[in-house]
Amino acid sequence: MKTWKSILAAGLLALASSSAALAARTDLVLGIPLEPPHLDPTAGAAAAIDEVLYANVFEGLTQIGPNGEVLPALAESWTISDDSKVYTFKLRAGVKYHDGSDFNADDVKFSLDRARAEDSTNAQKALFAAIDTVETVDPGTVKVTLKNPQGSFLYNMGWGDAVIVAPESAGTNKEKPIGTGPFKFDNWAKGSAIRLVKNDGYWGDPIALDKAEFRIIPDAAAAVPALLSGDVQALPNFQLGDALPQVQADPRFKVVIGSTEGETVLSINNKKPPFDDLKVRQAIAHALDRKAIIDGASGGFGVPIGSHFAPHNPAYVDLTGTYPHDVEKAKALLKEAGFGDGIKATLKLPPVGYARDGGQIVASQLREIGIELEIIPVEWADWLKQVFTEKDYDLSIVSHTEPNDIDIYSRKDYYFQYDNPDFDKVIAELNVTSDEAKRKELYGQAQKILAQDAVVGFLFELPKIGIWDVKVEGLWANSPIQANDLTKVKWVE
Repeated sequence: MKTWKSILAAGLLALASSSAALAARTDLVLGIPLEPPHLDPTAGAAAAIDEVLYANVFEGLTQIGPNGEVLPALAESWTISDDSKVYTFKLRAGVKYHDGSDFNADDVKFSLDRARAEDSTNAQKALFAAIDTVETVDPGTVKVTLKNPQGSFLYNMGWGDAVIVAPESAGTNKEKPIGTGPFKFDNWAKGSAIRLVKNDGYWGDPIALDKAEFRIIPDAAAAVPALLSGDVQALPNFQLGDALPQVQADPRFKVVIGSTEGETVLSINNKKPPFDDLKVRQAIAHALDRKAIIDGASGGFGVPIGSHFAPHNPAYVDLTGTYPHDVEKAKALLKEAGFGDGIKATLKLPPVGYARDGGQIVASQLREIGIELEIIPVEWADWLKQVFTEKDYDLSIVSHTEPNDIDIYSRKDYYFQYDNPDFDKVIAELNVTSDEAKRKELYGQAQKILAQDAVVGFLFELPKIGIWDVKVEGLWANSPIQANDLTKVKWVE
């Protein structure tokens, strides 16, 4: 009898152990190449902020889905007036911030008024320029009145820059972010990793992960060993270069090539001589061999662009033939501009692989036509300060990952320093147009003006190269914004 009891006990123990072993994991380590400068999406232009926090810690009235669709978020529904100027948002009930305080209409009014205020530090303040008034109808209802109709208003409210924050914690979100999302901020080991933990009081559907760590891995040389050893289980958007085939051949991983809104450009300071000369910019455009740049900077996966617009967008116009690769034509244009003896300039490159790798290729191509570039590698924080904010640069390379952001060229303080009244007029009309057919026509006009003016060197649309453990499901293949939404992520056996 004792023998049978022992056997039964051993069997039950083995079964329990087996069940525990089969239980799905609830943790995930993701590798990202850039460390955010801080953790407040409403106070910085760096896409790395949204990569960690958008939809995980912070939420907006709306959310932009993987295919660019506008989805309900903190606003469960909305109505639009007949004149398309008044949006009435019905807010979700029972939503709490991570510190236990209640979310309500006052927070929405505070967030939108703060973002559009004269002293706003919001990097995308233009998103809120059409707002005339924000009124709290009751704790669960907000009425936003626009100065004029704006066809992209609901889409704009889904940007990371438009997430809703509480007045009590807004001032400390850079270091200790407090939102309403499914994850709470746990810890930030500067230079190493940012850790999030499950928010048990989340208003939405339950999530599978108990904790997630975003580990800062600056390059493929470090990312590949971390992935192969199991230290990191996902690289949601990483350029591995020559190492990609090795990972693709490994049955432990899935490699998913998706699309982004990342227009990768050779940025040009349009007000700094000699780049204020159209012929010089046209010469640069003719000197660029996009295929060679795409092969070297994106593993061949980038999609060539001829203007600032994503190829997957229905309003995209293929303008890659505006300035075909032609070295002799480029040399002739430089000579016509009075620079037959060549030009010396600087090329400031942020630390991401597509910029550093692409920069070497671009420098080589421009050298062929007489433009000698001094390559200056800069850290991300320095790029944001020197290039983006202070406009202290000649040329640079960066991917503009904000969704549908062609209007940035109409901003007079933007770092391109581009100024064209004809372009501004098209954008102004676009901002007050709701009809989709007319918007598509205007988008086409805007693309053509930028292409013809060779405002920047249009290179390619950044691919989203996702690599993760085959047992991980729920990461997005496509990403209209630079985000790693973990709400659907889970481990499966």
